[in-house]
Parts: sequence; structure tokens; C-alpha cells
Amino acid sequence: MQSLFRKSLIVLSLFLVLSCQSKKKEPQLITVSTTQKTEERTGFALGKQLFNGKGKCSSCHQIKNNSIGPSILAIAAIYKKEQGNIVKFLKQEADPIVKPETYSVMKTNFALLKTFKEYELKALETYILEIKE
Repeated sequence: MQSLFRKSLIVLSLFLVLSCQSKKKEPQLITVSTTQKTEERTGFALGKQLFNGKGKCSSCHQIKNNSIGPSILAIAAIYKKEQGNIVKFLKQEADPIVKPETYSVMKTNFALLKTFKEYELKALETYILEIKE
């Protein structure tokens, strides 16, 4: 009887340990539909594509270095620290928190950003916050 109790306790302990382990965050999948095809991409992959393409963000922002605009790593660090919302900023619903003195240069891009769908803005935010060196 004691042996059965001991085995049950070991099994229960293993179950608790395994179920309490932190699970790796699964990448968010975004379904993109066009008239030609439908595809799924992670928010990060779509954000990277938008950043370097349609958004033209890479013309002013580099990953590590400040150029016309602040670096992506600097933007991510400040938004994480301040718990800012990049999507709200891109929608002009929040004030700039990274180099506000360069905000006038960024304002010229808001007309382009108004053409972005909500999921595209969220994908840009994901890319910015999750990019590594």
C-alpha cells in the first residue's frame, strides 16, 4: 500500500513539475488574403516585410544604429520600458516617446501608415519589439 502511495506521489509530482514549466510563446500567425492567394505568416515575418517594403520604415530606421530616425533596438527598449503602444503611436493616437524632437520628420509618413490595416500595424509592432541584433 505504501509503495502504491509513493508511486502515485511521484507521478503526481512529475505531472505538477511538467505542467508548471513555462511554455515557449508560440508565434502569432496572421492570415493574409489577396485575390490570388491566402497565406499565413507570423506577425514577425509580416512585420519585417512591411518594415522593409510597403512601410518604407527602413529608409529612416536601422536595426542597431540611429540614422534619420532612432534605431529599432532603441525604439523597442524604450517602448518596453515605458510600456508604450507602438500601434497607437502609428495611428497618431499616442504621443511620441522616442526622440520627440524628430517627430516632425516622422509625421510625413503618417499618410502612408493610414493605408495600413490593423493587423499590419500590429505586425510592425511585433517585428519592432521582437527583433534581435
